[in-house]
Amino acid sequence: MATPAERTSEAGTAARSQASSTTATPANMEFILDVPIEVTVELGRTKLLVNELLKLGQGSVIELSKLAGETLEILANQKLVARGEVVVINEKYGVRLTEVVSPMERVERLR
Repeated sequence: MATPAERTSEAGTAARSQASSTTATPANMEFILDVPIEVTVELGRTKLLVNELLKLGQGSVIELSKLAGETLEILANQKLVARGEVVVINEKYGVRLTEVVSPMERVERLR
């Protein structure tokens, strides 16, 4: 008969084993895990005439289509995968994801 400590240890091992099996990558997906993907965070867009573009200089302001506080779009190879908000971490910009496209939708959008 197992002692309480042994039962706790066995339960922990079983939980770790179950957790790792749920996060394991299927064997048929292993070959794509090292494929580089371009990730873009889009703050907004605008259209300019060539004349307007040529007039831009240091200090110019370009008005974007999105309002302050709106979510950013995160694109992988130019396909939407998530939305988020700007954060500052250790004096660097980052993005906190607020909405993630489901894995199946992401795979479908990559086609």
